[in-house]
Amino acid sequence: MASNIPVECRRAFRIAGALVGLTIVLGACTHTDEVVATASIPEDYRLRHPIAIQEADRSVVIFVGHSRGGLSAEQRADVMGLAQTWLHEGTGGIVADVPVGTPNARAAESAFREARAMLSAAGVPPNGVTVHHYHPDNPRQLATVRLSYPRISATAGPCGLWPEDLGPSINNRGYIENRSYYNFGCAYQRNMAAMVDNPSDLLQPRPETPAYTVRRTEGFEKYRKGTSTSTVYPEAEKAKLSDTGK
Repeated sequence: MASNIPVECRRAFRIAGALVGLTIVLGACTHTDEVVATASIPEDYRLRHPIAIQEADRSVVIFVGHSRGGLSAEQRADVMGLAQTWLHEGTGGIVADVPVGTPNARAAESAFREARAMLSAAGVPPNGVTVHHYHPDNPRQLATVRLSYPRISATAGPCGLWPEDLGPSINNRGYIENRSYYNFGCAYQRNMAAMVDNPSDLLQPRPETPAYTVRRTEGFEKYRKGTSTSTVYPEAEKAKLSDTGK
């Protein structure tokens, strides 16, 4: 029966079959790529924009003029604040960048000596401060004294990345599947990382402080006698300006 089919028709059938097979193969390859690209982005914003714990520098910049030595009142407050935070969170020594060969080099050296004395008075040991002299690349820029130290910090981001459109489109799988857009939750994670006081709180809870034994014993004694365990403040009534509710 196949011999009754013209040669031209059989040749056309072979070409059509080859094209169908090629289309199926190419379609399968395209589908696999889309699945991999979609599965590589997690849906949970905490996994898509994780908060990383790393070491970063905290610094204070002291601007020094040409004809003035020492520190101003605001600069003294900045130096004392740096010393107090270093005692609390510092993971390394304080590095002081002091300019040399500049018009304000002598004033900068005088300001650094005062800052070093304040750091020592606040509890920073003498070997905890390392001096690094530098020459600014731009001679027109005012050379400054910089005090910095490493500390543990939390960070997230970068934010503002938009790999896909937000509007309706057949090419936007996030819109078709009702998935959150890529940048969703990034600002929240970044702000949370910036506001946390102790980055270790993001990984593990702090231990509980010991209970106040005296106060707890007094409450248990009241409970044993059957009296009210609430605290009575006699001076509370004196602060009221109205008799309403008495």
